Amino acid sequence: MRRVLWPLFAGLLVLGSAGVGPIGWAAAQEVTLRVHHFLPAPAPVPKNFITPWAEKVEAESGGRIKVEIYPAMQLGGKPPALFDQTKDGVVDIAWTLPGYTPGRFPGTEAFELPFMPASAEATSQAAWDFYDKYLRKEFASVQVIAVHVHSPGLLHVKGNGVAKLEDMKGLKLRGPTRQVNALLSALGATPVGMPVPAMPEALSKGVIDGTVIPWEVTTPLKVAELVDSHTDFESSRGFYTAFFVFVMNKARYNSLPEDLRAIIDANSGRETSRWVGSVMDQGDAPGIKAAQSAGNVIRKLPMAEVERWKAAAAPLVETWIAEMNGKGYDGAAMVADAKAMIMQYAGAE
Repeated sequence: MRRVLWPLFAGLLVLGSAGVGPIGWAAAQEVTLRVHHFLPAPAPVPKNFITPWAEKVEAESGGRIKVEIYPAMQLGGKPPALFDQTKDGVVDIAWTLPGYTPGRFPGTEAFELPFMPASAEATSQAAWDFYDKYLRKEFASVQVIAVHVHSPGLLHVKGNGVAKLEDMKGLKLRGPTRQVNALLSALGATPVGMPVPAMPEALSKGVIDGTVIPWEVTTPLKVAELVDSHTDFESSRGFYTAFFVFVMNKARYNSLPEDLRAIIDANSGRETSRWVGSVMDQGDAPGIKAAQSAGNVIRKLPMAEVERWKAAAAPLVETWIAEMNGKGYDGAAMVADAKAMIMQYAGAE
């Protein structure tokens, strides 16, 4: 009996040392990560950030990490569900907008206040610093890979569009988040909240008169074909932006071998946030070109007019500060820090 068992045991040792037995399998553990998001695959962020990020992680892991990407909510649910899909382990990673669940991540709204953002690349680096200082508790239920913003948003409106503050009165405009909707209301418009994938149909059916989004997302959604005018602002700080997160299920992250966690860590943080912000900035040019090709009116409001808009929007900042103070934050310090952090990367206003 001993003569039969010994060759079998010796054979297992040889297989293990060759890396093809149980010992080798453990050392070369492979994982598949499923990434879910709400945009069509050709949009700039999926095409020029999420896919390259996945390819980079796969390459640096020697193929031990496989990343599957599911655009346009292919795994089910609506965009507001993406954060909880990740938190609950339905998916491994999601790219989403915290503002789709109003009030749940109040600290992120500091970057969505009126006339706060510079370029997406600069502001996204500041957003990571702000997250590191103020928002870790809000996002403690997930592993944060990156936080970022889009380039300053602007107005895309049917008909004659918006040439002065008074033109906002009565317009039904789609807004992405609670703070942006409050801004639209303060300026005289009627805000209509909806995730961005629903916006083209709402425009085509006349449910809304226009929308606020950055140039970058107008191209995949063909917004230039659905409106007649685009209104931007001559200002070193843009009209508004929205705060995004790229997050991973905490348990899934913690279950990875240490060396694979290190690869996720190396592809997380301020530099990754800067990368996706830069992608959003670069995505603006095709949107502008499409609007020009459509023969749409593109205007920039002069600074004298911009100051009128800033004055009308100013009370929203004080209201937000008071709300945050009521939640146990120092709202004034958060606003001051957000501005200072943006200035660090973008320069003075």
